[in-house]
Amino acid sequence: MGKLIVLEGIDGSGKSTQYRLVCERLQSDGIAFSHIVFPRYDKESSALVRLYLGGAFGNRPEDVNAYTASTFYAVDRFASYREDWGETYHNGGLILSDRYTTSNVVHQGSKLPDEELPAFFAWLSDLEFQKMLLPKPDLVVYLDTTVDLSLSRMKHRQQETGTKADIHEKDVSYLAKCLHTAELACDYFGWQRISCLDASGQERPLEEKSEEIYSLIRSVI
Repeated sequence: MGKLIVLEGIDGSGKSTQYRLVCERLQSDGIAFSHIVFPRYDKESSALVRLYLGGAFGNRPEDVNAYTASTFYAVDRFASYREDWGETYHNGGLILSDRYTTSNVVHQGSKLPDEELPAFFAWLSDLEFQKMLLPKPDLVVYLDTTVDLSLSRMKHRQQETGTKADIHEKDVSYLAKCLHTAELACDYFGWQRISCLDASGQERPLEEKSEEIYSLIRSVI
């Protein structure tokens, strides 16, 4: 089998920027890889995800329970695996993914009380890795940010792109719950955490974080 590397983080964590920098670094170093981004908003398999995020099933994330919403995203990943990258992975290729099952862990797990999370984590792992036979990541790099920094970045992005916040992005308390759930998930699953802030509470330089992420990736490929 190949290697599957996942970059994870809540909205506004800087994950997409770091993902782009990793792709550029791998290309510069002459390392062959395939890159995937979830959800695949331009594909039919993400139809339920788009309806959910657009508020068709309710205007709050909690209007669709964690287990139901997780299946929306899992179907899109299964389709991508079969259509886009499964053969490459099985032939020993390197796959770099912007989000994965890990996003269900954080975003959907945040809808549950802490005492129910181990059961949800186990259910989700069984659904995607055992029942749907999706590959388990060899490395998950989680970008650990704050609610304030996340909101600031999302506002800037929406102004630049002319887009509107979805039901996840506009719910501040939900974002805070996601951060809390992610901390628990890092310990449960053994994710590698990259802090977006230094010891003084200031945002770390982009290049510094990128170098740390790339070092982790090179250690497993």
